[in-house]
Amino acid sequence: MTTVHHRIVLQPPVMAALHARFDQVHGPDVPLGQPGTIAVVTNGMNGLTGAQMDLMPALKIISCFAAGHENVDLAAARQRGIWVTHAPGENAETVADTTLGLMIAAMRGILPGDRAVRRGEWNAARSVIRPTLHGSRLGIVGMGKVGHAIARRAAAFGMIIAYHTRNPRPDLAWAWNASLRDMAADSDMLVLACPGGEATRHIVNADVLAALGPQGFLVNVARGSVVDTAALVTALREKTIAGAALDVMEGEPVPVPDLLTVENLVLTPHFAGRSPAAQRGQLNTLLANIEAALSGGRPPQAIG
Repeated sequence: MTTVHHRIVLQPPVMAALHARFDQVHGPDVPLGQPGTIAVVTNGMNGLTGAQMDLMPALKIISCFAAGHENVDLAAARQRGIWVTHAPGENAETVADTTLGLMIAAMRGILPGDRAVRRGEWNAARSVIRPTLHGSRLGIVGMGKVGHAIARRAAAFGMIIAYHTRNPRPDLAWAWNASLRDMAADSDMLVLACPGGEATRHIVNADVLAALGPQGFLVNVARGSVVDTAALVTALREKTIAGAALDVMEGEPVPVPDLLTVENLVLTPHFAGRSPAAQRGQLNTLLANIEAALSGGRPPQAIG
């Protein structure tokens, strides 16, 4: 018997593909350690620990259904001879599309405008003059496939682009900034598109938000852990920054309650990377990784 266990909710086309290839397919509601489990499908947020791997002695592959893999214990998997794979870039274009939508919604006040019209406050809402993306200064934290796709779109809007990563990329024409705080101070819009994990936990804190300033906007499509939520709520309430848009947040799927009490904030349910095209790409990568591992080969998107 061959069994695959998915620790995340998967859409019907993905489930159908798994059922066609495995004797048993178990979801998040079933305890780990079912007989014959040879593959686990997870993501960076749910991950998989060494102790959990020990429950599945036949496990051959842990496949992340996205690019993130921060909570998979890579050392434990390596010690046990288990492949860990992911799907880098498969949803990057979808994430970038959504990011531009969030940038526009935050900066142009799309949601407050909608609510005002519904309340009959047309003239009052129209009297508020809001900034626009064209000519604004954009700082991007992270310049992987997602960050690069965001920058390309922002360039088409005529934005002035800078980025912050551990090291500069000589192949890029955009300005690299070694200091996140300095880049925030030079930005009208700060977009987070970096990996999660301890290395980036709360890198956007009160100091960075203060540097972004009362005319600045924050957009997070990375991980909720990247932003200090308490500091963000304070900055929004006290107008230390102009506004924010979050597709990811600490505590998801249940947002930190204080986030729901601020008006200058757009919230979406971690759906930036979800589209039919992205799902097809992630599914194809998932199946290719699993089939390679089970046939004794190296998965095409193996980590490490």
